[in-house]
Amino acid sequence: MRPHVIVNCAMTADGKIAGKARKQVRISSPEDLDRVRRLRTESDAILVGVNTIIADDPHLTVRGLDRDRNPLRVVLDSNGRTPERAKVLDDRARTLVATCEGCARTWEGAEVVRMGRDRVDLHALMRELETRGVRRLMVEGGGETIWSFFNEGLVDEYLVFVGSMVLGGRTSPSPVDGEGFEEGRCVNLGLAESQVLGSGILLRYEVLRDVPPA
Repeated sequence: MRPHVIVNCAMTADGKIAGKARKQVRISSPEDLDRVRRLRTESDAILVGVNTIIADDPHLTVRGLDRDRNPLRVVLDSNGRTPERAKVLDDRARTLVATCEGCARTWEGAEVVRMGRDRVDLHALMRELETRGVRRLMVEGGGETIWSFFNEGLVDEYLVFVGSMVLGGRTSPSPVDGEGFEEGRCVNLGLAESQVLGSGILLRYEVLRDVPPA
């Protein structure tokens, strides 16, 4: 069985995950940050796209856990753009970089898998993660990556913290960017839970697979 995929993100009250410069903005409340740490601890792997690595340079680790107890870090990087000195390549946790078949690049501190021609084949990646014992996959972003998972029908849960701020900007990114769906197509969600966390609210949705597109 493929990994259970949880998309987790934080957005402003006007639906932005960053400003127009696409730089990381602290949206989550301290209470939500504690929740994210718990979610990471409960996950077998954490996945982000290469744009998140380039823009934010995250460690993708849980403070207090050693290398073997930290979740596997997975970077979706079709064309091998992850910088050599990215923090995700340090020795705090294991790292897997997924690229296309035509990308020959390697990184010290990471294992590389190659699948798909123009972009990483996400279904093949799910099978690979399954063989590695990943049962619970946390997808943290960015918008292109999250859209790709929704587009391929791989998302099971969508967790979004709505912070009490407005950023604005017609070019500011949203949680789900990418190419967008064709006219008349969408992903239907069922609200499973809502919870006030400090100055914001957490919404937990489940993907409704047996509901025809709205």
